[in-house]
Amino acid sequence: SEMTHLQAGLSPETIEKARLELNENPDILHQDIQQVRDMIITRPDIGFLRTDDAFILRFLRARKFHQTEAFRLLAQYFQYRQLNLDMFKNFKADDPGIKRALTDGFPGVLENRDHCGRKILLLFAANWDQSRNSFIDILRAILLSLEVLIEDQELQINGFILIIDWSNFSFKQASKLTPSILKLAIEGLQDSFPARFGGVHFVNQPWYIHALYTLIKPFLKDKTRKRIFLHGNNLNSLHQLIHPECLPSEFGGTLPPYDMGTWARTLLGPDYSDENEYTHTSYNAMHVKHASSNLEREASPKPMKRSQSVVEAGTLKHEDQGENENTQPLLALD
Repeated sequence: SEMTHLQAGLSPETIEKARLELNENPDILHQDIQQVRDMIITRPDIGFLRTDDAFILRFLRARKFHQTEAFRLLAQYFQYRQLNLDMFKNFKADDPGIKRALTDGFPGVLENRDHCGRKILLLFAANWDQSRNSFIDILRAILLSLEVLIEDQELQINGFILIIDWSNFSFKQASKLTPSILKLAIEGLQDSFPARFGGVHFVNQPWYIHALYTLIKPFLKDKTRKRIFLHGNNLNSLHQLIHPECLPSEFGGTLPPYDMGTWARTLLGPDYSDENEYTHTSYNAMHVKHASSNLEREASPKPMKRSQSVVEAGTLKHEDQGENENTQPLLALD
């Protein structure tokens, strides 16, 4: 039956987990999906570029089959893309900016999952070379990576873990993280993407990252806040939540150190290291590729709300400084 086709490839354990944790009921999957689809007419302002069963199912899973919530997330997903057209213009692994970020290890993705079947994403903050990668390109690379990973139904159900290592992340690097770009990242990940984040773990964070965290707290949902763990240099508290046998040695785990090129090679194929333009990419986001052209037709000509990307080649534009408190560096030195 079609029912089984929607859950095809899932292990019996995962199907049971989806039933227990997400209220997923194979017998009424189609009705649930259809009820979300029926809500689309309530938002004529949004171009819903993909409405097939498998796609809508991701949003139901991300919101525990609460239909209104799932629909709100689906609407947010496309609205975020509509409001940030430039971010999604060439949303492919071989886009030069995304490719550079991936090659530099943003994000790292571990091959093996943790003991709960969750995929582990790594960010080594100090590797952010601000002359090479804008924050926006790193965010785009993370969103594209999630887009690829969320195709896997097991991950739709089990979710993700994010570990951010702040060792050697300088004050100067931190000063580039403005409220507006951090808000953009939180909107993209927390409010507009159909993934379950089981935990966000900060490791070796300096005081100024702690200060930053306090400033962005208001943008975080309670549920997100409860899942952010600030471990400092206490790896034992990290290991209580993620077993050492799932972690590379940088995090006191038993796996070898993470090789930054791992995920880039997966996405870009064997020729990932060559800096020239090339066409091969193992993932073509069909629904995203055609998205921008449809959206440009639908989007009204009036200028976009968001101020032209705060970050240009990773540096704050001069003329923006002081004009609007939102673009001010959070950590301006007196």
